[in-house]
Amino acid sequence: MSPVTSPVPRRSTVRPLPLRGAAVGTLLAAGLVLTGAGTASAHVTVDPSEVPGGGYRTVNIKVPNERDDASTVEVELYLDTDHPVASVMPQPVPGWDIEIETTELDEPLEMHGRQITEVPSRIVWSGGEINPGMFQQFPVSMGRLPSDVDRLVLNAIQTYDSGEVVRWIDEPTDDAEHPAATLTLTPAADDHDHSHGDDADADEAADTDTDTEQTAAGDDGDDAHGSAAESGTSDTTARVLGVVGILVGAAGVAFGVLAGRRRPSGS
Repeated sequence: MSPVTSPVPRRSTVRPLPLRGAAVGTLLAAGLVLTGAGTASAHVTVDPSEVPGGGYRTVNIKVPNERDDASTVEVELYLDTDHPVASVMPQPVPGWDIEIETTELDEPLEMHGRQITEVPSRIVWSGGEINPGMFQQFPVSMGRLPSDVDRLVLNAIQTYDSGEVVRWIDEPTDDAEHPAATLTLTPAADDHDHSHGDDADADEAADTDTDTEQTAAGDDGDDAHGSAAESGTSDTTARVLGVVGILVGAAGVAFGVLAGRRRPSGS
């Protein structure tokens, strides 16, 4: 009797499929995109990034934290004193202290009939913390915005608790590493014409309402007059019919009397 032997299992070999050139290029491109996404940096920006010049507007200074091992503890925003903003009013941000510095102007600004010789030049937020992977918005009301320029360049300095300082002061171009935040200013609307237009619209609306009321009143008057006329006509008709009925009745009575008198006595 021959011994029973167990078959030795064969090892299967998995060979990788060859990749064509297009597939290899696609994978490499995807890898580069993913790598770039991990290292892409956010910037200090202004939201909204475009507002009308010559007026007042509240904007948000958006500051991201680009570090994985440090927190942002101070933000400085420098206003463009070559094209000054008459005043700023930062909104309180919980946990952050706010300081505003001013500077003297070589030429005063004319605003609301008075001369302004001192304008804000620097806003500092400190005492708070922007943790890794977070961002913070700092709302600021600005006005009056200049109307003689198409943009404001707002330099910013970001300080981390590690001691690192990032200066967002480069010319705002597509390839700038640390571009400054920019606020685009569109042509200012004519407040007087706009106000006059609103008044004209309001007057037109008022005239329309008045015409409507007069028309309604006229319609009501016409209806009332028509109703009265119809009522008068009905009353007259009723009176005429009544008189006619009386006359017919009287004539019938007279005819009966005369007929009775003409009968012969023997009948």
